[in-house]
Amino acid sequence: MIPAEMDAWVVARPGPIASHPLERVRIPVPEPGPGEVLVEVEVCAVCRTDLHLTEGDLPPRRPRTVPGHEVVGRVAARGPDAVRLTPGTRVGAAWLRSTCGRCRYCRRGAENLCPSSTYTGWDADGGYAGYLTVPEDYLYPLPEDVPAEKLAPLLCAGIIGYRALLRCDLPSGGRLGIYGFGASAHLTAQVAIAQGAVVHVLTRSATARELATSLGAASVGGAAEAPPEPLDAAILFAPVGELVPTALATLDRGGTLAVAGIHLSDIPPLNYQRHLFQERTLRSVTANTRADGQAYLELAQAHPPKVTTVPYPFDSADRALADLAGDRVEGAAVLMPGRS
Repeated sequence: MIPAEMDAWVVARPGPIASHPLERVRIPVPEPGPGEVLVEVEVCAVCRTDLHLTEGDLPPRRPRTVPGHEVVGRVAARGPDAVRLTPGTRVGAAWLRSTCGRCRYCRRGAENLCPSSTYTGWDADGGYAGYLTVPEDYLYPLPEDVPAEKLAPLLCAGIIGYRALLRCDLPSGGRLGIYGFGASAHLTAQVAIAQGAVVHVLTRSATARELATSLGAASVGGAAEAPPEPLDAAILFAPVGELVPTALATLDRGGTLAVAGIHLSDIPPLNYQRHLFQERTLRSVTANTRADGQAYLELAQAHPPKVTTVPYPFDSADRALADLAGDRVEGAAVLMPGRS
């Protein structure tokens, strides 16, 4: 039986996490529209994008939005014209919620750049709730034999890290620098190491440096330190614009820096000779395509990563975001509905 109401967290007043911008509420369970399904949430991982939305770095697109876009759940009901997924199917809802399918970006396979794209937990209510609605064509079927807590971080942290790895053009057996080492970075490092890369991790968190070492990083250091050798590629996961020139300066000739976050503080002036000359490249990463998501999830099923998670009860969503803001989360924070 589907209840009439559910518990949820909404962004009531975007602002610093210390000002308690999240509010726990009772709201109606949504009705799935045409082509949509209603998903009952098993768990929802906590992403730094949720923090940016909550604190107002990412301007809200609608009032009192329910955040959350790394959702593992089950199809509870189908709306009109939804025929692909049957009730009871285990699915994952990710950041990309819909695209137009008609624009030149969609037609060329770059749906992540679609001007009409919408996003879970930003344009529509997300997974910090008991239920959410999602277009069925944007859901990923998930395996039954993996704990939901270990699957949820794959749906954004894993997928966007995978796209960032593609965007940084790391050569086979190359030297990769990773700046920041949270949920996405700790999954991306494992993919790169499995593919034969030498990975150097630069992060301010001592706990994160310990995790990076345990996962096979060749070296670890502070975010402002230089790696022990020039890098063929680098990925910036930390939302700190001041690290862009730092990372560019570590690149060897022809190296590429990919910036993986949806939000970045201002970048200081770059020196052409030091930071960009000799064909160094600076790239952004914008969301992901469904093909990226499918490719990464297939890779993760064939070669399961070690997913480090910190579970939080559903009634502690605000604490989870505060811990994320304070670099107190090792790996990925995950909300566990039904757990007190």
